[in-house]
Amino acid sequence: MTAVDDVAATVPERHYTHHDGRGATPHRSNPAVIHRELTTLDVQPGHHVVEFGTGSGYSGALLAELVGPAGTVTSLDIDAYLVAWANVIHHERGLDHVRCHVADGTAGFPERAPYDRMVAWCTPPLLPQAWLDQVADGGLIVAPLPVAAVPNMTVVAKIRVCGGEPVVEAVFTGGYIEATTSPKTDLDLPGRWVDWENRVPGPSWISIAWREQDDHLHTGARTALARLLKDAHCEPYAGGEVDWPSWRTFAAALADPQLTMAGLRPDLWAIGHSTPAAVAVVQQDGTLVADSPNSPSLTVLRGWLDAWERAGRPAPETYRPSLERHDDGGRGGWRLRLTR
Repeated sequence: MTAVDDVAATVPERHYTHHDGRGATPHRSNPAVIHRELTTLDVQPGHHVVEFGTGSGYSGALLAELVGPAGTVTSLDIDAYLVAWANVIHHERGLDHVRCHVADGTAGFPERAPYDRMVAWCTPPLLPQAWLDQVADGGLIVAPLPVAAVPNMTVVAKIRVCGGEPVVEAVFTGGYIEATTSPKTDLDLPGRWVDWENRVPGPSWISIAWREQDDHLHTGARTALARLLKDAHCEPYAGGEVDWPSWRTFAAALADPQLTMAGLRPDLWAIGHSTPAAVAVVQQDGTLVADSPNSPSLTVLRGWLDAWERAGRPAPETYRPSLERHDDGGRGGWRLRLTR
């Protein structure tokens, strides 16, 4: 039993996720994953903790129990409705050392810094410098981070900050909804890096890592998605069931500029290769979809899959992580890179 297991036994999960006054909230994470992340965070009594993504309020309640009355919990969310209800539910339970605020979590919350621990339940586009500036020396951050500039290519990273410098101590499988600058109501569509989407006759979308080479009409993205949806070539993947966490991490670690992700049907992601003239992806169900049987992108994709198989379908935890400084439009931060 861990400390998180102990406090979880005292926090009524359903009271937060399915509150009688608010009703069920879809903005919540799997409790087992929340417990894993908080165990990794190693919260101690008296700590000052900030979480990015209030959600139902359940994770904040667990943190409040872990820090105890001598500690504080600051919870941030862009959605004022979620924040208001979480504050009320915490108050109902007599938790007066957790406070929820409406804020863009990617900027942190300097009013209550420094923090001994930070945890994110949403994925920023990179590790924000603001977080490093607000964490105490020797503090820990546990957060999902992208490993490629397309949606859903993430790992959860455990990061130690010493002397203002971040060091990744571990990565493991996981990811959460993309952080956005306004409340997100469509939880099926990625919140970032969608280069084209169709809403009729059914929802579909595509993300291309080479978007900077596309034109202002998104011609490359539109054409690639259209080729996957109409008169496409389909074939089963010969390698059997696709281990999605392993495959998507391997594809991201290739750092290929033609990397592409798509959703041709709801709840069925696809990863592959595209150019202005060709496109091919493999879906989660093991179907390869391409613009033609002789597609150059299909040849590249088959090569990536072969390399993945030869590597033994490596788990995300086996990669070597590193952080690189990056200026993201004036808001500095750090990119996470994985190598083998």
